[in-house]
Amino acid sequence: MILYVIRHGETSWNKQRRLQGQHGADLDSEGVLLAEKTRDGMKDIPLDLCYTSPLIRAKHTAEIVCQGRQIPILEEKRVMEIAFGIWEGKCCDLNRLEIPRERYLAFHEDPWNYQPPEGGESVRDVVDRCRDFYEELIHNPDLQDKSILISTHGCASRAFLNNVYEDKSDFWHGGVPMNCAVSKVVVENGRGRLEESDRVYYGKEYYHNFYQAQRDAELNENK
Repeated sequence: MILYVIRHGETSWNKQRRLQGQHGADLDSEGVLLAEKTRDGMKDIPLDLCYTSPLIRAKHTAEIVCQGRQIPILEEKRVMEIAFGIWEGKCCDLNRLEIPRERYLAFHEDPWNYQPPEGGESVRDVVDRCRDFYEELIHNPDLQDKSILISTHGCASRAFLNNVYEDKSDFWHGGVPMNCAVSKVVVENGRGRLEESDRVYYGKEYYHNFYQAQRDAELNENK
């Protein structure tokens, strides 16, 4: 079994630095472009099946990456993004935070001890539900020879990959993956091995140039 774990493409809420959680926006034009470039980059990789978070940004990414392939795309709630509860939709830019600063910083800097807001989930909650899906998936006898795309989210992808990271105490492994970053997991004899981490098919230069231009525009607006 081979698993390709992808974070969704960019959305308008990503640009606006708004916490999406289990709400959020669909892909914007750049998000569609990143997904299309990923689809083209993965065109020679065989895929038999796709599982996707039911949230629109992940579903849309899955649909684009799977264009031209006659494969099932199945919704799977266990790979939904972490719920941010009453924080969802609020700005998380550190210069204009609309949520408690120290608690939000802990999400990135001390995730295992992050205290979620009302209606939210802890990182451990997300790890537990992703582990439940992962174990069910890798022990499914009908899927042992399959190549499977899993379209998910920033935190949820790290929670899913926590099952194969050697250092499970390091949750983020370098931070939130870039939009449409793909990690490859090879499963043999009931054990997963991370073969490739956070590969992007559109070129990091594009991503960095785009976000630098976006950041410059924000700074100009605040002058």
